[in-house]
Amino acid sequence: MKVALRIAYDGTQFHGFQRQPSLRTVEGELLRVLEEVGLEPVDFKGASRTDKGVSAFGNVVAFTVPDDAAHLVKPRVLNARLEDVWVLGVAKVPKDFHPRFWAKSKVYRYYLVGWGLNVGAMRECAALFVGEHDFSAFARLDGRDPVRRILRASVEERGPIVVVEIEGESFLWEMVRRIVTAVRLCGEGKLELGDVEAMLRGEFEESRKLPPAPPEGLVLWAVKYEGVEFEVDAYTVELVRKELFERFSAAAVRAAIFEDFLRQLY
Repeated sequence: MKVALRIAYDGTQFHGFQRQPSLRTVEGELLRVLEEVGLEPVDFKGASRTDKGVSAFGNVVAFTVPDDAAHLVKPRVLNARLEDVWVLGVAKVPKDFHPRFWAKSKVYRYYLVGWGLNVGAMRECAALFVGEHDFSAFARLDGRDPVRRILRASVEERGPIVVVEIEGESFLWEMVRRIVTAVRLCGEGKLELGDVEAMLRGEFEESRKLPPAPPEGLVLWAVKYEGVEFEVDAYTVELVRKELFERFSAAAVRAAIFEDFLRQLY
């Protein structure tokens, strides 16, 4: 039997998603608990190998277990043992299901403090990224095709917090965080829309590429599939949604206060 888990985690507590010797990772924490309850998962795969510091509310993992072990793959059974990771839902999936290759799109959210930001300008900037573009100027290239399709990009105010949400079919390394840097700079009046358009046309110097925004503000919010229905633990979903928002809002405010403090010093 092959199962998929929709998981959330606080990435600031891990050295990334992928297991690493002697380091605490999301994958390592999940495997530890699965083995603790008596499971030996086969062909363990994840939808996204998020970087160190990046969190998730809707990453997905899949693996195969014996048919008679279904009662062990339950959110409350696993959540009772997990630390800084939560199982939000479970789905039985086909044997050939791969959480990354079957994904129709991924949704990311980035949390910023809105102090001094022109949200209207940020929305105009975010809109430039929608559609199919060469994102060489907005990614750390690793040999993959830099052409990607962004389905949706929005900027929403939530009190003192501004949430940048980006949905795309697939992403390059650091792509979302570099887009967020561009959106934020537009909101600060330090980057013009024409500059962003030029970079999307390939008119940029490699040495002057925008840096990625810090990973701690980024959340993989959802991985979307067709024909995969998760049996959701509604209590855990609401609990984690509230905890993550409060955690990231507080972190964003602390970062803004620290930046203001540095400006006064220097």
